[in-house]
Amino acid sequence: MDSKTVRAKHKEFMLPAVGNYYQEPIVPHEGHGARVTDLDGKTYLDFFGGILTVSVGHNNERVNQAVIQQVNRLSHMSTLYPMVPMVELAEKLVKLAPGKLKKAFFTASGTEADETAVNLAQVHTGALEVVALRYGYHGRSMLAQSLTAHSNYRSVPTQIAGIKHAMAPYCYRCPLKLDPKSCGTACARDIEELIRTTTTGHIAGMIAEPIQGVGGFITPPKEYFEIAAEIIRKYGGVMIIDEVQTGFGRTGKMWGSQQYNVEPDIMTGAKGIANGYPLAMTLCTTEIGDSFKASSIFTFGGNPVSCAAASAVLDEIAEKKLVENAAHRGEELRGGLEALQRKYPKTIGDVRGMGLMQALELVEDETVKNRTPNPKATGALFEETKKRNLLIGKGGLYGNTIRIAPPLNITKPEVDEALKILDESFAAMGVG
Repeated sequence: MDSKTVRAKHKEFMLPAVGNYYQEPIVPHEGHGARVTDLDGKTYLDFFGGILTVSVGHNNERVNQAVIQQVNRLSHMSTLYPMVPMVELAEKLVKLAPGKLKKAFFTASGTEADETAVNLAQVHTGALEVVALRYGYHGRSMLAQSLTAHSNYRSVPTQIAGIKHAMAPYCYRCPLKLDPKSCGTACARDIEELIRTTTTGHIAGMIAEPIQGVGGFITPPKEYFEIAAEIIRKYGGVMIIDEVQTGFGRTGKMWGSQQYNVEPDIMTGAKGIANGYPLAMTLCTTEIGDSFKASSIFTFGGNPVSCAAASAVLDEIAEKKLVENAAHRGEELRGGLEALQRKYPKTIGDVRGMGLMQALELVEDETVKNRTPNPKATGALFEETKKRNLLIGKGGLYGNTIRIAPPLNITKPEVDEALKILDESFAAMGVG
């Protein structure tokens, strides 16, 4: 099939909700490292990586070989049987995990990992109510949609009870209209007011992303999670850290929570864990894990092929020092994005993120303190970068945030190339 045929069949057979990027979507066909080639033979520099999932590059040789060897040995049995790839991966993960996380449970997606985490918290504490964050995203199941505070990703009005949404630590659009330099992290301290006024006062816990991914890479102040965790534990809850997008070196540390000096009681991860193979993890303390007495199986949890891929990813990250590379390349990327902000001050309202998880928020005219979201500029930038063979992502409640997240093994020349294309694309848009 050619690209035109694939696009037509996608429109005919897929749900309309399965949207695509670009006015004329590309049809990826091959990938190598940080580049993908479409069916028409055009090659692009991929700076979104399947939504932060291609962590060690497309077609990574170490991962490919691990997958091939495992497929030739055994492809599936389910969690009813202990399997070498599953227990080897579990051991690696708990050794890498922060704090006292010593037990693992595997599922196939971040949605299921977050469901598992909330279930564990509820069983362990005996409470049902959970605090989540506005602008947060935790998946597409009914519970995950309830945890998600992003109307674009809610398909029905009826949601699961007991979910309370705290103010997001969105400094650029502070919900309290305070100056982040002097606010005393008031949004975090308001969590106590939320618990005391909208819950029974005994909660199961709080679930939060260290950096809110779909929300537009919203990056909390450094002290935010220490304050939040103290309050949550004061009212009997546990801290669930959703590392689906921030984990596995993405922020310049192995775990996003390590950027905030907070130890999770439960931690979830997916996306970058297996470089694109379906796998997710829920890690917890021994005490929390042992409190779950009900039977629990998962047909595709701990799939040996996905687990083999994940083990290879962890080996690649360690051997190639990719966490350190993410930190260094992230500094270069951030510096370049801030230079673009100085060059196009009316349009680029905010630059934020950590490591190789960086964002530009586009507005109508920042120079007059007009922070009106500008999704039209986002669409225009997408088309201009596509013309110049660069793939980027977007997010935010208003669709006005550019999300940039290349593979962890991205090189300095590739970062420079992406920044040059972004500069040329903004210039072609005629913005200031």
